[in-house]
This record gives sequence, structure tokens and C-alpha cells, in this order.
Amino acid sequence: MKNLKWQISLGIILVFLSILFYTIHYFIFRDPHHIFIYLIGDIAFVFFEVLLVTLVIHSLLDRKEHQEKLEKINMLIGVFFSALGLKLTSILSAADPNIESLEKRLIPNSEWSNKKFSELSDILHEMTFDIDITKIDLVELKQLLISQGDFLTRLLENPTLFEHETFTELLRTVFHLYEELSYRKNINTIFGPDLNHIKEDIKRCYTHLVFQWIMHMNHLKTNYPYLYSLAIRTNPFDINACIEIRN
Repeated sequence: MKNLKWQISLGIILVFLSILFYTIHYFIFRDPHHIFIYLIGDIAFVFFEVLLVTLVIHSLLDRKEHQEKLEKINMLIGVFFSALGLKLTSILSAADPNIESLEKRLIPNSEWSNKKFSELSDILHEMTFDIDITKIDLVELKQLLISQGDFLTRLLENPTLFEHETFTELLRTVFHLYEELSYRKNINTIFGPDLNHIKEDIKRCYTHLVFQWIMHMNHLKTNYPYLYSLAIRTNPFDINACIEIRN
């Protein structure tokens, strides 16, 4: 309310000053014809100025700001996979009973196009992921998530990430799994319904990891070929992936 009153007061003052100077101009030059020519011309230009500023310049600035935010978000996604995502994906994918058929789809190379990534993304959305929890070392998984607990918390606190819904949802699922495991003092005593509950949390996390990894690979392929090369050589779904360049 105070801000509105201040704006109204400023508007009244500016209008008063404009009238004052037009009056002074009239008494000095006695030429109302000249005053109205420039007054109407200035008013006519206001509409073009509004069009130029609000629809063109403002739109360009918004687009540039949006692109800068996306770049920062994609950088954070890359940090996530380097610090935690790749290791977590490796652990969970090793417990996927359908990993053999999935691996054939998730080995991108330098020839992949945006269309290829888009088609794969559509296929993945139609798939149902599963986990054999007996193949997961829950103690190891708990230790991994606890070691990155502060890192996950800092990512969730970053307001920039709210504009990337899929990655934000991935972080929520990973952080939820971290909380579920960290609150349990003895992981080895988990069984029955409780074990099934943990399994569903892991499946949810695994599903989001796969989708986000493909999106991240597409981004790297389009914008950063040298980072894409490294991502191919650290592919958590490729059992033959090797960091050393041999060919």
C-alpha cells in the first residue's frame, strides 16, 4: 500500500511539472501551435515505445535470462551425476531384472541425433522398471546416500532448480530414499512389508534416474561434445564402458 501511494504521488508530481513547463513555454514564446505539435507527436510515440520495450526488448531479455537459468540448471545436473547419480544408477541398474534389454537401448554414441534421443525418451516412458531388491546391498546404498546427504540438501535448497520439474522430482525421490534408509538403524533387519516399501522407493528413484540421465546426455551431445565423450565413457548402463580412449 505504501508503495502504491508513493507511485501515485510521484505520478501527480510529474504531471504537475509537465504542465508547469508547458505553461512557462507558452508565456515565453506565445506559440500554442508549436506546443501541441510536439505534445501530440510525443504522445503518439509513446505507443510505439511501449510496443518496442514491452513486446520486443522485454521478450528478448526474458528469453536470455531463461537460457542462462537453464544453463545453470544443466550444470547442476551434471554435478549431481558426477557426485552421486552415476554411482547410484550403477548400483540400481545392477539389480534390474530386465537390464539386458535396457542396456541395448541406453548406449548412445557420437552419431545419435536429437530425434534419436527423443524417440528413446518416448519408449522409456512406456516402459515399467523393476528392481530385484535382493541384489542390492542396502548397507552400501545407505552409506552412499548418507555421504552425499549435505550435497542433496544444498541442491534442494537451490531455488533455480524449481524451474526444472523433472530434475526436482528426481531429487525428491533420491532424498526420500536417503531419509528412509538413514532413519533405519539396522538395515539388515528390514523384511516383509517394510522391505517392499523400500523397494518401491528404490524403483521410483531408479525410474527418474534413467529418464534424467537420457535428457542430460542429449543436452551434452547438443552443447558440449567433449563432456558428451566423457559421459559415453562413464555410461553406467554399458558394461564395456572404459574411461580410457582406445580407438
